[in-house]
Amino acid sequence: MRLSFHGADRTVTGSCHLVEAAGVRVLIDCGLRQGSRELDEENAAPFGFDPAAVDCVLLTHAHLDHCGRLPLLTARGFRGEIIATAATRELAHIVMLDAAHLQGEEAHRRADRRGSTTQMQPLYTPSDALNALQRFGRAARYGDTLEIAPGMRATFFDAGHILGSASITLEVTEGAARRVVVFSGDIGNRGRPLLRDPVLPPRADAVVMETTYGDRVHKPIDASVAELYKAVAETLRRGGNVIIPTFALERAQEVLYVLRQGIERGILPASLPVYLDSPMAISATEIFEHHPECCSDALAALLRAKHDPFRVPGVHFSREHNESVALNDIHGGAVILAGNGMATGGRVRHHLRHNLGREESSVVFVGYAAQGTLARQIIDGAAAVHLFGEEVPVRAHVYTINGFSAHADLNELLAWQRHAAPERTFLVHGDQDVMRRFGERLEGTAVEMPVEGQHVEL
Repeated sequence: MRLSFHGADRTVTGSCHLVEAAGVRVLIDCGLRQGSRELDEENAAPFGFDPAAVDCVLLTHAHLDHCGRLPLLTARGFRGEIIATAATRELAHIVMLDAAHLQGEEAHRRADRRGSTTQMQPLYTPSDALNALQRFGRAARYGDTLEIAPGMRATFFDAGHILGSASITLEVTEGAARRVVVFSGDIGNRGRPLLRDPVLPPRADAVVMETTYGDRVHKPIDASVAELYKAVAETLRRGGNVIIPTFALERAQEVLYVLRQGIERGILPASLPVYLDSPMAISATEIFEHHPECCSDALAALLRAKHDPFRVPGVHFSREHNESVALNDIHGGAVILAGNGMATGGRVRHHLRHNLGREESSVVFVGYAAQGTLARQIIDGAAAVHLFGEEVPVRAHVYTINGFSAHADLNELLAWQRHAAPERTFLVHGDQDVMRRFGERLEGTAVEMPVEGQHVEL
C-alpha cells in the first residue's frame, strides 16, 4: 500500500492524498489552495500524478480547499467515480460552480488591469465544474461500508465539521496483509448548535489528520455567542454597521441561528436588520432543510417541524448584484454577513471598503484566516489594507471570536488521534509551526509531517 501527498502539506489548504493499493488508485480530496495570489500558479500546476490514472475520489466534504480542484482533475482526464455523502454532493454543486464563475470574473479583471486584448484563461470554467459533477456516483451514508475495489473498502463517519462532512476509514487487504488508514478530513468542534459531535475514529495502523488548531483551545461556544451579541450591541450604540466575513457553508447558518436566538431572548433588538449577502450561503441554507440526518437533535427537530431555524425576523437575503450594491447606502444599524470568510474575494470586500475606515463600524471575524489573506492582515492589526486598487485605513473595531470555529481544537484533536492509536500519524492541513507543536504532544506513534510529493509505504 502506497500513500502520497499532493496538497495541504505543511500548509493549511489544498488537501489531496493518493492511495495506491489493491490494484487501484484512490484520491482522498482534491482541494484548491487558498490565500495569497502566488497560489494561483500552484493551483494550475500539474497534480504530481496522472489524473486519468485515478480510479476513484473519496471526498470528505464540500469546502473549496477539499473539492475545489475536482473540475480541473476532470478536465485533465479523470473519468472515475467521486463518492461523497448526499449532503456533500449538493453542497459541492454550488461550491464548484461558484468558484468557476468567480475565476472567470477574476480572469476578466486581470486582463482589464493589464490592458490586454487577449482573454486570460481561468483555472476552470462552469462547464468543467458541471463535468466534474457528472462524475459523482454512489452516495455514502454514515457508518455504511462501500467496496471501492476487491480488497479495498471505505467507511464514511460523521466528522461534525460542516453539513455532510466525513472522516474516512480505508481498509485494504492484499494477500495476508491488512491495513487500516483513517483520513480525518476536517474534524469538527464539539458542542456546536447545528451539527452532531464528530464520531471518534476506529483503531488504525495509520491516520492522516488535520492540525488547523493543533496549538490552541477554543473558547466555549456560549461565551463566543455572548461576545458576538456584545459586539453587535456596542456597534449599534455607536451607530455603525457590523460586517461579518462569512464562510457560506456552516458559518453563515450558525451566525443566523444564534442571532435569531438573541432576538427571541430579548438580547438583541427585534427590529435588527440582518443581511445575508451571499448567493452561495443562501443556497446552502436551503440545503440544510434536505438533510436533517446530518444535524443536531435540536436542529433536526426544528427542520422536521417545518420551523425555519435561520429566519431572523429582520433578515434579508441578497442574491442579486444590485441588491448587494444597495447595501453600501446603509451607514449604520445593520448586520451584514457576506462571503467570503477570509476576505480573499466575494462581496464582503466591497462592504469592507465602505466600512473599514469608519470608527463607528465593526468587523467581526468568526472563522479561520490563513496567512496571506486580507482577513489575516486585518486581524494582525494592519493600519491600512489595499482594496480595489486603493489604500483603505482600518479604523473600524475588529473582533476575533474563535469559539465559532468549525475545526476541532488541541484537546479534541488529541482525543481523536489517541482513540485511533495508530502506529504512524501523518500531520497535514495546518501551519508548519502548529503541526510541529501538536506533534510534540503525541506519544506512542511515529509522527511524520510529509512534504508535497512525498511517497510512503504502509
